[in-house]
Amino acid sequence: MGELVFVGLGLNNALGVSLEGLEEAISADAVYIELYSSPMPKFSLGKLQELVGKRIAMLTRKNLEDEAGRQVIEDARRKKVVLFTPGDPMIATTHMALRIRAAKAGIKTRIVHGASIASAAPGLAGLQNYKFGRAVTVAYPEPGYMPETAYDVIKENKRLGLHTLVFLGVRADKRYMTIKEALEFIRTIEERRQEGIIVEDTLAIGIARAGAKRPIVKAGSVCELMRYKFGEPPHILIVPGELHFMEAEALVVLAEAPKEILKGEQID
Repeated sequence: MGELVFVGLGLNNALGVSLEGLEEAISADAVYIELYSSPMPKFSLGKLQELVGKRIAMLTRKNLEDEAGRQVIEDARRKKVVLFTPGDPMIATTHMALRIRAAKAGIKTRIVHGASIASAAPGLAGLQNYKFGRAVTVAYPEPGYMPETAYDVIKENKRLGLHTLVFLGVRADKRYMTIKEALEFIRTIEERRQEGIIVEDTLAIGIARAGAKRPIVKAGSVCELMRYKFGEPPHILIVPGELHFMEAEALVVLAEAPKEILKGEQID
């Protein structure tokens, strides 16, 4: 009986993988990788193959979603298979679906975790992880249809005083949504609903290329962020709820937030 081991690559390049993950891949009979679920700006497949010492087969969205990971499942029935994924493997529902299919087929599965944007983004911004509510994705609109889930989740989190981690949509052709596009989509919903959830002076935080040596972390009004040059993806957005004084100071010191958000208490 074989097994399927999911190994997280981390956030930026091939050096983000753990030593444990490398050991799993080195001892595997077959190694796969998918890179469509999140861009890794400095990733080199050649470098990872050099570290592992064997060929790594690239999987497409079609392989994992339309074909339900059939190729990986068949290999894992009789071999040890490693699947490299961006970030932490189980953040993406596609990987969870594959793990469930493998388990149903009687295949043993394991996970070697990697750095995740879900913890990296709050850390870069200086926000406390336990103060985040439900995360949400801004999906690309379809002809005649503008998804409003992101707006509703931000609204509910704000009601509870919680921060919202907002993932940005990905198209099948590897087009990755930018912070400006995401805010434009949410503002379109705001203009229609007029509930005051995301207006021009709403505080938000944009993060680009988390995990890189010099990521961009910028806090400011929605209007300001829509003009800011964040550069290449991946981008992610945070809409804060109620700020602890330490969070407010972190945003001012680390993310160029306006000093008006300070509550009077500061760290010496």
